[in-house]
Amino acid sequence: MSRYLFTSESVTEGHPDKICDAISDAVVDAAIAGDKWSRVACETLCKTGFVVIAGEITSKASIDFGRIARSVIREIGYVDSSMGFDAETCGVLTAIEPQSPDISQGVTEGQGLFKEQGAGDQGLMFGFACDETPELMPAPITYAHALTQRLTQVRKSKKADFLRPDGKSQVTLEYEDGKPKRIETVVVSTQHSPDIKYKDLKEAVMELVIKKALPANLLDKKTKYFVNPTGRFVIGGPFGDAGLTGRKIIVDTYGGMGRHGGGAFSGKDPSKVDRSACYYARYVAKNVVASGVASRCEVQVAYAIGVAEPMGVYVNTFGTGKVEDERLAAYVREHFDMRPRALIEELDLLRPIYRPTAAYGHFGRSEFSWERTDRAEQIAHDLLGTPLRAKTTNGARKAASGKAAPAKSTPKSKRSAAALA
Repeated sequence: MSRYLFTSESVTEGHPDKICDAISDAVVDAAIAGDKWSRVACETLCKTGFVVIAGEITSKASIDFGRIARSVIREIGYVDSSMGFDAETCGVLTAIEPQSPDISQGVTEGQGLFKEQGAGDQGLMFGFACDETPELMPAPITYAHALTQRLTQVRKSKKADFLRPDGKSQVTLEYEDGKPKRIETVVVSTQHSPDIKYKDLKEAVMELVIKKALPANLLDKKTKYFVNPTGRFVIGGPFGDAGLTGRKIIVDTYGGMGRHGGGAFSGKDPSKVDRSACYYARYVAKNVVASGVASRCEVQVAYAIGVAEPMGVYVNTFGTGKVEDERLAAYVREHFDMRPRALIEELDLLRPIYRPTAAYGHFGRSEFSWERTDRAEQIAHDLLGTPLRAKTTNGARKAASGKAAPAKSTPKSKRSAAALA
């Protein structure tokens, strides 16, 4: 019998880094809403009393950076100068230039050395899925997000009016033979008003947050709880720590259980494969697990700037696959079109959908297109021989998620020819 502990953390939307992620993604949405072909690389910094928005943006949209930043900060809940950060009074500085034409020609169809839309940069991206939760996400990060989401819900509903926006959670699970067995440790740190007594704060967090957010069957008498373990958390948000876009990439993904290529998501339009290819790799991995071909799957894809075809695709099922990983990788390369334009179209990414991704994880949330499992049935049929369900009247097979099936991708032979054109 094998036993081990695994830990993941999450942060609330009021964490300084998450404020910056939210502002950067709100800028992406504003640009795409006005011009879906916008190119956006937006970084945000925040500290006591001010915000800096910098980057490269090429767009026909009219973007009011000050209004966007203040709206995000207000929505999060920093509306009182006593917190050291106030949406109404903070300064907003901008340093924005157009996208480099040298980069633009590589990601604009019909320009550059290759005529297809190429990747916006070189790099390696990972997607991951496992059967530990209904969302096909690792359990530790799922429960860590549940705690921070609940903390924010309790604060905004005024059930505990002493709570303030900044906060973090951490969950340690005990695994037995590779499966989650119980929760070993729970850590919740939340910013609060100066007049609340520690005893009252801890009781409220235990009753209103922890017991409501975590599955009772995973909590036992041995589970350890730490609520604000320093004893006080009044100074928080940008007053306590500077925030930057892209500093919570493990929180954004799989909590450390799946690998990460290093590129952040927030502030980037979908031509940046740092973002869009990670979404697509998650889509592939999730459909593989949903199909029953494996209970755990990691997909890596790599790109060269300006080139549409991936440099390589790698699939690892960690010994859980019902077919060999080499065969599965070949299947993925053949049936999932990972060229930037193709994956953007399949996931319908040229929409203003990015602001909600900025907190509580980009994965495991059914509202996003990359969480569909509409390829799972076909994968199970092709690799395991599972019978397909009856066709719908329009000839398309019903998707496992109930959503419309994606358009057929270009055959591999034609894709290869196009890449060399």
